[in-house]
Amino acid sequence: MNTPQPEDVHTRFAELFAAGDLDGLLGLYEPDAVLLPQPGVQVGGLAAIRDALSAFLAMNGTFHMPPGKPIQANDIALIFSDWSLTMTGPDGQPSVLEGQTSDVLRRQPDGNWRIVIDSPFGTVGLGG
Repeated sequence: MNTPQPEDVHTRFAELFAAGDLDGLLGLYEPDAVLLPQPGVQVGGLAAIRDALSAFLAMNGTFHMPPGKPIQANDIALIFSDWSLTMTGPDGQPSVLEGQTSDVLRRQPDGNWRIVIDSPFGTVGLGG
């Protein structure tokens, strides 16, 4: 997975999501990463993240996420990106899920960046 700059992680995430590449998406995360797949819910580790991302991919929507805006301090970065997932709802009507992800990334020994904490709904993901 080639992500030499922090913003490359979100660019690559959007490409892999659009391709439905679950294994590729998991390659963007550290093994002990944490994901907040919905407000107030936190999962950790690649198996739990796989389950959560599978649910998003199953929506068969069109995913859009422009390159993020990172704040970097040495081998740690905080990055923000707006995103949207446009799909057809259960009632047959168009539906949009959207947010601003706030992610913590860490540079790996190979120079690539991986997700450590993924909060797709930003501070709303923290719940009550």
